[in-house]
Amino acid sequence: MNVPADAPFVSRPASNLAAGLLALGVHGLFLLLLVFGVSWQTQHPAPVMVDLWEALPQVSRPPPEPAPTPAAAPPPPPEPVKQPEPVKVEPPPRPSAKEIPPPPPPDIALEKKKAEAEQLKKLKAIQAAEEKALADAVRAEADAMKQARDRQIAEQKRRELLQQMEEEELMQRMTEEDAAREARETRVARETAVRLAASRRQAEVASVVGEYRNQISAKVRGNTRVPEGLKGNPEVRCLVKLLPTGEVQSVKVSQSSGNPAYDDAVVRAIERSSPLPLPADRDARAQFVPELSFVHRPKE
Repeated sequence: MNVPADAPFVSRPASNLAAGLLALGVHGLFLLLLVFGVSWQTQHPAPVMVDLWEALPQVSRPPPEPAPTPAAAPPPPPEPVKQPEPVKVEPPPRPSAKEIPPPPPPDIALEKKKAEAEQLKKLKAIQAAEEKALADAVRAEADAMKQARDRQIAEQKRRELLQQMEEEELMQRMTEEDAAREARETRVARETAVRLAASRRQAEVASVVGEYRNQISAKVRGNTRVPEGLKGNPEVRCLVKLLPTGEVQSVKVSQSSGNPAYDDAVVRAIERSSPLPLPADRDARAQFVPELSFVHRPKE
């Protein structure tokens, strides 16, 4: 290699360092372009506004060239047809590396959604269980209240029935007691009446018996022949058997007066007094018939 004579002298190590720095700068620029290119390709392009034509404009054809004549002048050149201006499409600006957030890993987002779905499912299950438990508790409380109300109604009915039975039993007992008291009072009144009637009857019979005893004593005394020398007023008892007609069947001394002559005189007087006077009343006659206990004294 030919080096000019007037060229400055450069050492070899300095030239190698400059080459290394240049190469390093080129590689860094390339890497930077590569990163920006990848980042720009991963972004969605911005919408592009484009004007569309339904048809291309008609271009008039130039008329055929007339045959040249030597004398004629050349025709003027045709006017140029204006072509439509092309639409300029500006590329979207490249976002800077600082404004592009790193996309989240798809697996983490999916796992998060799944976890959220599972959590929501668990929350719904817990809520459903709580609602079911609450409904069961409300139903159980309603059933318990209904059972308590039914027991209260049944107990009230039982008390009312028991009270009604007690009232009916009390009324029946009072009725029976009233009936028993009335029957007892009636019986007592009847017994009292019977006793009074019996007392009156006994009094009447006693009166009749006493009256007929006096008549019999007077009749026997009238037929008695008192022996001479009888002292005092001796008493003799005789059993006299009578017929219903008053006739004397027999006379027997049951208790002597101590004076046989007087006893015999009384026996003969009773026999001579037959028939003895007897009451017509049956009860009073029963005191005389069939046997009469007769007591006789010479003096009344």
